[in-house]
Amino acid sequence: MRLLRSTDLALRVLMRLAVAGDSTPTTRDVAEAMDVPYTHAAKVVAELQHMGLLTARRGRGGGLGLTEEGRTASVGAVVRAFEGEGDVVDCEGTATSSPCPLNSACRLRGALRGAQEAFFASLDPVTVADIVSAPTGPLLLGISPRP
Repeated sequence: MRLLRSTDLALRVLMRLAVAGDSTPTTRDVAEAMDVPYTHAAKVVAELQHMGLLTARRGRGGGLGLTEEGRTASVGAVVRAFEGEGDVVDCEGTATSSPCPLNSACRLRGALRGAQEAFFASLDPVTVADIVSAPTGPLLLGISPRP
C-alpha cells in the first residue's frame, strides 16, 4: 500500500517533533528540512493540531511542539485519519469513469478492504514514541534549534 504524501509528511512531522527536545521548529523550518512546499506542510500541521497531536504557537518564540497525545498516538490512527477508510478501488465509477462491469459478482473490493484493515491494524499498537526510540539515527538533521 502506498501512503498519500500528506500521510507520509504527517508521520515525519510527528517523528521530528518527538526528538526535537526543547527546540521548537516552525512550520517553515519543517517544510524546508523535508523539502516540501510550505503550504503543504502548513496544511498537515493544521490537521495534526486539530487532532490534538501538536501545538503551534505563532510569533517570536513560537513554533511547533508535540503534545503528550502526539507522543503516544497510534501510528495506525494517524494513518487512518489521513488516508481515510474508503475503498482501495473505485468499483462504482465517477462522473468521468464508468462503474466496473464486474461489480455485481466481484469479491475483489472485500478482499482489498480486508487487506487495508490488516495494514491499519498492524500499525495500531505502534506509537510515535516507538518509532523514534533507539536505535534510530539522528532525526533532527536539517532542523536546527531556534535561539
